[in-house]
Amino acid sequence: MRTDSSPGTLPAREHLPATDAGTPVLDVVIPVFNEEKDLQPCVRRLHEHLTRTFPYAFRITIADNASTDTTPLVAARLAAEVPEVTTVRLERKGRGRALRTVWSASDAPILAYMDVDLSTDLNALLPLVAPLISGHSDLAIGSRLTRSSRVVRGPKREFVSRAYNLILRGSLQARFSDAQCGFKAIRREVARVLLPLVEDTGWFFDTEMLVLAERAGLRIHEVPVDWVDDPDSTVHIVRTATDDLKGVWRIGKALASGSLPLDRLTRPFGDDPRDRELSGVPGGLARQLVGFCVVGGLSTLFYLLLYSGFRQFCGAQLANAPALLVSAVANTAANRRLTFGVRGRGGAARHQAQGLVVFGIGLALTSGSLAALHTATDSPAHSTELAVLIAANLAATVLRFLLFRVWVFPDRGEPGPEPYRTTHVRADEAADGSWRDVTARLSPVHPHDNDPGDPR
Repeated sequence: MRTDSSPGTLPAREHLPATDAGTPVLDVVIPVFNEEKDLQPCVRRLHEHLTRTFPYAFRITIADNASTDTTPLVAARLAAEVPEVTTVRLERKGRGRALRTVWSASDAPILAYMDVDLSTDLNALLPLVAPLISGHSDLAIGSRLTRSSRVVRGPKREFVSRAYNLILRGSLQARFSDAQCGFKAIRREVARVLLPLVEDTGWFFDTEMLVLAERAGLRIHEVPVDWVDDPDSTVHIVRTATDDLKGVWRIGKALASGSLPLDRLTRPFGDDPRDRELSGVPGGLARQLVGFCVVGGLSTLFYLLLYSGFRQFCGAQLANAPALLVSAVANTAANRRLTFGVRGRGGAARHQAQGLVVFGIGLALTSGSLAALHTATDSPAHSTELAVLIAANLAATVLRFLLFRVWVFPDRGEPGPEPYRTTHVRADEAADGSWRDVTARLSPVHPHDNDPGDPR
């Protein structure tokens, strides 16, 4: 999983202003591989539809994925005949690679793509990009699985699609309904930060992009589409499904370990009243209190179970210390991720060290309470010990929250120096602030970059 740097925190979404006719607002990418038959009618139909219905300037970009037939010639002829059409040639296969390359180099504020077979009815194109133009959403996807969608396709593809989306919901807690529909759009400033985190270069590219965007809190707009299956589709279902499952496993591990710096995708959602700062109310206090109470309750149960287990083999003091230590480490890790929203491994060791200091304070409170109990009574009942420990832990919990909020995971209020630096550059990425210009100079990919091992 790539964790290299991306340019930084996103700005607030804004409605795109009206622009000059020569400046494209929308760049629709059509990835193709050996589509000499369908390419020309697809592009001309799309161009006619956009000319007739789209109120902004647009561009259609043909991304040729190392075709071996006459597709490059057809694309070049279309680009020469239609002013709004351009073509990019890549010498390596992979739909994800093609989209990353073209989107990275595009100057249009709204980036979209659709499959060359135009299975999705084009009347959904304007509803797809409108929420992005208005500033309402960050990404938009066409969905064939909503109640109002109208879909014509065979039972095998219907089963595969629904099963795959059930897997995403069950394993990655995805809330979007259709990851595989070849009809998506994204705002350029979001792509600028999100694409460097997406590792896949093939068919799983869409899913990975959506999962990361959703986990980062970006807004994904879904559009019901009318969709007719293409019986001549060249997609290899079994191989694609296998690769997708491998991708689900990889993303699941990365999310579980917190190795993805998704905090770079946060943006100030100024139009949401829940995100406005109120005088005298610390930001996020209510949410943090709820999260801390949930984690604290679970940690207390975990601690009591450990204490009861250790107490079978040793005295009260010897049982209390390891039980509190193990539960404190788990508590710090859970609060770091769930309560205070700290992602990634940066600073984890320091947070655990500070958490151990807090643990020491809790140990002093609970051990002192036990010592006082045993001073007052020579052989207290086990239930009495537990009651004293619960009371001491409640006091320690309040103190722990205050120390966590003020000292361990403080809200700095102002962004500090950017903690990430780009140290590795791939052929389809840029390494500095001139992201768009650099990626433009890096494409098209040259023939010596060909990867014969890529089956797509």
